[in-house]
Amino acid sequence: MVLVLSVLLIAACVLWGLLNPAGFGSAAASAVQFTTESFGWYYLLAVLGFLLFCAYLAFSRHGQVRLGRDDERPEFSRSSWFAMLFSAGMGIGLVFWGVAEPVSHYLTPPGNVTPETADAARTALKYSFFHWGLHPWAIYSVVALSIAYFSFRRGEQALISRTFRPLLGDRVEGPLGHVIDVLAIIATVFGVAASLGFGAIQINSGLNAAFGLPVGTATQLLIIGAVTVLYLISASTGLTRGIQLLSNANMILAGLLLAAVFVLGPTRFLLETFTTSVGGYVQDLISMSTRLTPFSGATWVGSWTLFYWAWWIAWAPFVGLFIARISRGRTIKEFVTGVLLVPSLVSFAWFSVFGGSALQKSLAGDRSVVTATQADVSTALFALLGHLPLSGLLVVLATLLIASFFITSADSATFVLGSLSRDGHGNPPGRVKVTWGVLQSLIAVALLLSGGLSGLQNASIVAALPFSAVMLAMCVSLLKALREERPSETHPARAAAVPALPADSDRSAAEPAEREVAGG
Repeated sequence: MVLVLSVLLIAACVLWGLLNPAGFGSAAASAVQFTTESFGWYYLLAVLGFLLFCAYLAFSRHGQVRLGRDDERPEFSRSSWFAMLFSAGMGIGLVFWGVAEPVSHYLTPPGNVTPETADAARTALKYSFFHWGLHPWAIYSVVALSIAYFSFRRGEQALISRTFRPLLGDRVEGPLGHVIDVLAIIATVFGVAASLGFGAIQINSGLNAAFGLPVGTATQLLIIGAVTVLYLISASTGLTRGIQLLSNANMILAGLLLAAVFVLGPTRFLLETFTTSVGGYVQDLISMSTRLTPFSGATWVGSWTLFYWAWWIAWAPFVGLFIARISRGRTIKEFVTGVLLVPSLVSFAWFSVFGGSALQKSLAGDRSVVTATQADVSTALFALLGHLPLSGLLVVLATLLIASFFITSADSATFVLGSLSRDGHGNPPGRVKVTWGVLQSLIAVALLLSGGLSGLQNASIVAALPFSAVMLAMCVSLLKALREERPSETHPARAAAVPALPADSDRSAAEPAEREVAGG
């Protein structure tokens, strides 16, 4: 039922977007306007609530509860776990916005800050940290922690619906549970499709910078088609081959690109930028978390913060399943502190290096990156790389990184969507993975045709609204289950279904798959 219902709903959206892109885009824009005007306050309070909830769990008596049996220990060393969290936190979005977002805030800062000043540069990086720091990882933590707790400690299937057992009882296995899983699937499909659309646009800009390939919708559709074939081939090879190789390549390429820009750019300025921006972020965390503009009517918060909160919520089922899978055996306190802090610091470093380099050039009077961002945000990264030594090599490296993230994210999403739509099946059939692979690419195509970048953003905001309510209920359900635990209680934890991973016959065969990266 979950598979059929979710496929029909997504297919209907695909047909609408392909047959009537103008109507689809107009309806999405109207829905976004209603959502941001009516529920902007709700998004801000809900996401802040997720962060406070995670902090409470970590430092309350529940922090000592283990995600598994009381005598169970983590499957992975802390260094391996951190490395996988780093990989999960790196994705198309971070590469796409690493330069474009700080420069965009520099040109149009929030509040009463004067554009294109030193104050605007500080504000730009502070808000970039805000959008990619603790809040998104708190969103992921809520889903991941709930799935890990109920799967590894209570022996439930790795489904969003099964985390509601304390509230709904056996009804989680009926129509109500199916509706919850369908909402998770819809949010995931639109969230992943938005990222694939961003990736296609930036790959197009990279190929234009490197080889002169024309920039346009037709080229971007061809890129989506070509990459779809590649990630479907990767999906057919299994997790132990395709995604593992791609994930390792992602880490290597991202590390090389980050190190190159750090060394070839204004290194001392970047170190000072990182330190100053972290301080500003921590100091203004609460005020940024609750900032709306009811008196001035400004749209900056809706265009940026609300979009990001919705985007992270849409990605939460996908990334949450992956994080849950690699976190078995850790205590809640260790889980929360690791998931919140490590990827956030990676994001801070990324924005300090790429955004800081672009802002330093702008403050020094070189407006080339600013001009490129104003013309097309997808070209901002390549405009920056074009001014560094070895620029040609760096542009090719960045384009390969985006393409690799594109394939990894889409490949991983086919497994997660297949698992969610097939009752938590650890190795969904190939036809199910192909169905989801094709549908998520078609959604990306429909969004590009109906509104380009704004269409991608609109879809995330609308699709995430109902799932945000599901996440709030997940918090209540998890807290209820934790309060029912006795300090000395040990749950046998029946063998749980493994989310999005094949059911290997023995432990040694399973270990390579356990190190897969979701590419979120």
